Amino acid sequence: MENPLDFLPIQPIYSPLLSFFLNLLLLLILIGTWLYKKMVACENSDGLMNKRSTKTSSTYNKLVVMCCMLLSVFYSVLSLLSCVRWLSNVWTLFDLLLSALTWGTISMYLRGLYTDPHEQKLPYLLRVWWVFYFLLSCYRFVVDFKQELVSVHNVVSELMGVCVGFFLCCSCLCKKGEEGGERSNLLEEPLLSSAEECDEVTTPFAKAGLLSLMSFSWMSPLVTLGNEKIIDSEDVPQVDSSDRAKNLFRVFRSKLEWDDGERRITTFKLVKALFLTVWRDILLSFLFAFVYTMSCYVAPYLMDSFVQYLNGQRQYKYQGYVLVTVFFVAKLVECQTRRHWFFRGGKAGLGMKAVLVSMIYEKGLTLPCHSKQGQTSGEIINLMAVDADRLDAFTWFMHDPWILVLQVSLALWILYKSLGLGSIAAFPAFILVMLANYPFAKLEDKSQSNLMKSKDNRMKKTSEVLLNMRILKLQGWEMKFLSKILDLRHVEAGWLKKFVYNSAAMRSLLWTAHSFISATAFGACILLNIPLQSGKILAALATFQILQSPIYKFPESISMIIQVKVSLGRIASFLCLDDLQKDVVERLTCTSSEMALEVSNGSFSWDDSSSIPTLRDVSFEVSKGMIVAVCGTVGSGKSSLLSSILGEVPKLSGIVKVFGRKAYVAQSPWIQSGKVEDNILFGKPMEREWYERVLEACSLNKDLELLPFHDQTVIGERGINLSGGQKQRIQIARALYQDADIYLFDDPFSAVDAHTGSHLFKEVILGILKDKTVLYVTHQVEFLPEADLILVMKEGKITQAGKYNEILDSGTDFMELVGAHTDALETVDAYEQGCTSSESTTNNEKEAPNDEEKLEKDSGKPRGQLVQEEEREEGKVGFTVYKKYMALAYGGAVIPIILLLEILFQILNIGSNYWMTWVTPVSKDVEPPVSGFTLILVYVVLAITSSLCILVRELLVSMTGFKTATELFTQMHLRIFRASMSFFDVTPMGRILNRASTDQSVVDLRLPGQFAYVAIAAINILGIMGVMIQVAWQVLIIFIPVVAASAWYRQYYISAARELARLAGISRSPLVHHFSETLSGVTTIRSFDQEPRFLGDIMKLSDCLSRLRFHSTGAMEWLCFRLELLSTIAFALSLVIVVSAPEGTVNPSFAGLAITYALNLNSLQSTLVWTLCDLENKMISVERMLQYIDIPSEPSLVIESARPEKSWPSRGEITISNLQVRYGPHLPMVLHGLTCTFPGGLKTGIVGRTGCGKSTLIQTLFRIVEPTAGEIRIDGVNILTIGLHDLRSRLSIIPQDPTMFEGTVRSNLDPLEEYSDDQIWEALDKCQLGDEVRKKELKLDSPVSENGQNWSVGQRQLVCLGRVLLKRSKVLVLDEATASVDTATDNLIQETLRQHFTDCTVVTIAHRISSVIDSDMVLLLDQGLIKEHDSPARLLEDKSSSFSKLVAEYTTSSESKFSRSC
Repeated sequence: MENPLDFLPIQPIYSPLLSFFLNLLLLLILIGTWLYKKMVACENSDGLMNKRSTKTSSTYNKLVVMCCMLLSVFYSVLSLLSCVRWLSNVWTLFDLLLSALTWGTISMYLRGLYTDPHEQKLPYLLRVWWVFYFLLSCYRFVVDFKQELVSVHNVVSELMGVCVGFFLCCSCLCKKGEEGGERSNLLEEPLLSSAEECDEVTTPFAKAGLLSLMSFSWMSPLVTLGNEKIIDSEDVPQVDSSDRAKNLFRVFRSKLEWDDGERRITTFKLVKALFLTVWRDILLSFLFAFVYTMSCYVAPYLMDSFVQYLNGQRQYKYQGYVLVTVFFVAKLVECQTRRHWFFRGGKAGLGMKAVLVSMIYEKGLTLPCHSKQGQTSGEIINLMAVDADRLDAFTWFMHDPWILVLQVSLALWILYKSLGLGSIAAFPAFILVMLANYPFAKLEDKSQSNLMKSKDNRMKKTSEVLLNMRILKLQGWEMKFLSKILDLRHVEAGWLKKFVYNSAAMRSLLWTAHSFISATAFGACILLNIPLQSGKILAALATFQILQSPIYKFPESISMIIQVKVSLGRIASFLCLDDLQKDVVERLTCTSSEMALEVSNGSFSWDDSSSIPTLRDVSFEVSKGMIVAVCGTVGSGKSSLLSSILGEVPKLSGIVKVFGRKAYVAQSPWIQSGKVEDNILFGKPMEREWYERVLEACSLNKDLELLPFHDQTVIGERGINLSGGQKQRIQIARALYQDADIYLFDDPFSAVDAHTGSHLFKEVILGILKDKTVLYVTHQVEFLPEADLILVMKEGKITQAGKYNEILDSGTDFMELVGAHTDALETVDAYEQGCTSSESTTNNEKEAPNDEEKLEKDSGKPRGQLVQEEEREEGKVGFTVYKKYMALAYGGAVIPIILLLEILFQILNIGSNYWMTWVTPVSKDVEPPVSGFTLILVYVVLAITSSLCILVRELLVSMTGFKTATELFTQMHLRIFRASMSFFDVTPMGRILNRASTDQSVVDLRLPGQFAYVAIAAINILGIMGVMIQVAWQVLIIFIPVVAASAWYRQYYISAARELARLAGISRSPLVHHFSETLSGVTTIRSFDQEPRFLGDIMKLSDCLSRLRFHSTGAMEWLCFRLELLSTIAFALSLVIVVSAPEGTVNPSFAGLAITYALNLNSLQSTLVWTLCDLENKMISVERMLQYIDIPSEPSLVIESARPEKSWPSRGEITISNLQVRYGPHLPMVLHGLTCTFPGGLKTGIVGRTGCGKSTLIQTLFRIVEPTAGEIRIDGVNILTIGLHDLRSRLSIIPQDPTMFEGTVRSNLDPLEEYSDDQIWEALDKCQLGDEVRKKELKLDSPVSENGQNWSVGQRQLVCLGRVLLKRSKVLVLDEATASVDTATDNLIQETLRQHFTDCTVVTIAHRISSVIDSDMVLLLDQGLIKEHDSPARLLEDKSSSFSKLVAEYTTSSESKFSRSC
């Protein structure tokens, strides 16, 4: 029979000859090098020798020298034995002698090298030799098996060479420097190094010695600390500098190749750049995976020899112990390489994820608004939270394809050695199994792609809904939008169901693949009359057993490859989106010209496809120090003009030049979560004098005094614990502190009251910025006369330009704006003039003592930050969490059936192998007890039955996991949507999105498989132990302490691992939150040129997550290495017991079967414990989701026993009694015992300084905030006693922050689909938007982008007005409803409200006095107290009243500016 190794070019007889000459060549080179250095040393002996270090080298260096010395001694012993006992050929003897001499010389050379401080670098010659020696040893190891009779001493010799060569190769690739060399560098650069070292604590892995690296002992201090205390984030050291996001990102960018200079990238180029970024870890993991695979097949190769030895066929005296030693060494190598393979792969994955997160974030910073419309914030966050994370997980599977090919090749070789030509049938059987997976793989690819798309859609909607939860609750729409998210989840669940059931079918097919392949091979042997012996059968079974793992992992690997392909494609597509045009604005220095800003013939358009540009024929020049005002009606292009100067709007033609640095204040305030101080500094260092001056100019000192921690108070997400005016003034302070050359203000005074607006204009525009160039958009005509240049805009064009007096009579557009303002002033004057001098009847005096008393009481109360640290469980994941999780699907009734099926499968599997070893003879001389047909028939029947068990088990696991994931999703989202608004105020959106994306993905795809594998591994181990105990009960003596030690190690490890996993889960939330926050404020960030700082911030957050994940992975490998080492020792001792037993006491076939099963014991045991620990870590996702399932809900939406009548409220009278409100138990009181009545059918205006509690009162009316004390009655019904839906659906509100949702115009006006198109058109016409919508091609179906970004803020406010016109409630609340519109539009809106809400109770909060002067009643609040409450006329009669002063400020300010302009 032809040997399969005959094709090898080097025959066994020639390999010693080749080795001899190579050793001789190396020896001569070393001797020559040594003599040369001796001569040089003699010439330079003037004191250099005195500098030679006498310190011993590091442990790492010692091990290298010891290995070389060990090889020298080993080859010396072998050469001696060859002379006296084995009588080897002369070339083998010479080879051994010269090898001993060469390795001895190398060891002496290295010893001299490591003790010389000037010669620390390892010569390249030795590095090349060691790599070549390792490859040659592997080759000789394979070639030796070509011989009919393999000498054990040859096997041991080559195996020794492979192990030591592998170690020396690792020393070549290891990037860590020697301690002596590091100390030498420290002496040369002490200041630099000490500064870097003192900066932060770096992971011990960076400086660990070889033994510490091999055994993962560098993790021991952290694991020990985890047993002593609850680990905090500060206890976990930082990753090495080379593994941090900043350095990795720099390498990645240098390796990334763009197509033809354009921003185009393919998936292949993305993969290539990622590989080149972390190539070292990938290469090391490849090397470890290769050696691991080779070592796995040593035992199957020697299995037949072991069985024959037990049968009495012994070649030499100590053959059994030699075989045990080989088994033991092979398992040690397998244990070591497996763990480092996984660790290095995981490390590479963390690096790639950090790079992708940084790349996606950087791309998000450069996306223009028109390009971002195709990728919403939710989708971009999904790229970072899911797709980048998937690439991290992929590193566990990246070597599986080529490992499978290698393992199949090795398996076929061993099968050919054992079964001869019968093994050939195994190959087509294997190919058939793989081909059978092809349709499943295609379906999985399709399912995965659609699953990700549907997840994107869901996350997009979830992000939008969470961002606008306040308006949803005010309108009573939250359950409608919840149903939309549940519908999107239903679509996602459909693809998820296909995906998991398809995966179940693949797994069941491949679980039974080894039985199918083995049955085919054994059947072929029967047909070819090849005698089957138990030793050969066991060798084949051992091979199939090893092959089972990669075959079983094959569907998961295919699935992961498909998922990563989809994810990388999505990321590559995102990276290919057009960046913001760099040539829109020419940025020049402020010293290069007397001009500050120049726009010439500019045409700009947000939408490239639109035939009408957003701005057209724009030309103007602004000199340094000029104040330029921009005015116009709603939607005229004012904000777009500022955006075009910032470079945000795509330029169609023209020139834009900006001279100097710029600062920008957006119309909708963008505030970062964090301290007030940090928001103002915005990355600049603190200059206390300038900082205080800015605070004074922005009137922030008084507000900061009211905050619990002054400027150190943490602002909630989107500035939730600040009023609209406070947010705007902090924005202005941020811009002022930058001390820029050009300032762009987009309607900065609309969110503040008249007094504050006048103060800001005087102190900021005319004061602190008097020497700066300022452009400000405004709807308030009183701020126009001071401008050096006024730009009047209409329909995207500048229709008038000049000073106030110049343009007043030159056109109608400006006259309309001024005329509307004049009308408003005349209205106020009419009220003032109509008032008599009668005494005021305000309740100011009555309330004053109460005010002081309340303030005194409140000042003594403890105050705390609004946003607290994310809740983190401590200790082990409780049994309750597991119980709740298992009970979610069918009450846990399916779990016992799954366990029963797995036990049945294990019994049938062991039974089939038992059958094969029982009926096949040990040697050729023994007649088999049954025929070949019976042998195969029984085996096939058992295999088919076990396959059915596997199929049913997998389907039940998938069904249970799917049901559980669905229930968790539904329950969590229901509780989130039913949570009170205070929950959203104190919970950053990133925390909720993290649970809805990352944690939900774990529950969807990972947890069911983890639970199933725990059961499979545990039952498998019990089966193996049962087989081994049946052969030799003495192994119990070994197993009991090993199991006890394993349990102790797991308990010792899990404390640290659990907290590391929790910390990693928590650290994801700030990453997601920062990502989301940046995307919403990207225009502001770009306007301040702060992109590099924000990119650095995301890298720091990424490093925080990486260090926790890195040490979590390290802790896992620390445990697994020790468990596998224990199992390997137990395995070796069990073999010693078997070979030490007297001949004939142990059945060779059954002993071989036990050893065959025991080969997987170490990996099974470590995998079981690892899976248990990983399961607990993954269960933290369930724990985090259950936290949100347990959050307190708002009161009931509907209380059946207390439902109001359908006509309620009929009058709309609102009675408030002793109302006290605070936003949280640890926060100060906001409203202090208000008592007043808003008469039904009348209009009540609420006024007061910014932050006095106006918006809080409105939120309490809608029960967004529950009163601490007191009550509110509407038409006599206590609103605290009825359902929230009944209350909010009967009231209407136009909120301070106008909100639109992604969808259409129709869906924004009528999300509940209650009105006809005619009614919608009527409402649009009433709110002055009808003509604008009719211009659009799709009319009511015209698209609205995310957060209404393709509509101006004023237009969004008008849409909100349209909603209340449709709803026609008896009680209408206007919370700064006209703040974002011009005065003319405001007058039209007020007229609309007077016409259509004449019989309604209208409560108005406004900063424009003209909006409330015609109210029937006015309520003036001051610091949460009622200062005045009466009709405007009576309040104006008393010139000392606060309302009179407020009106006087408004009219005086406006009139003085008009008079100065005339």
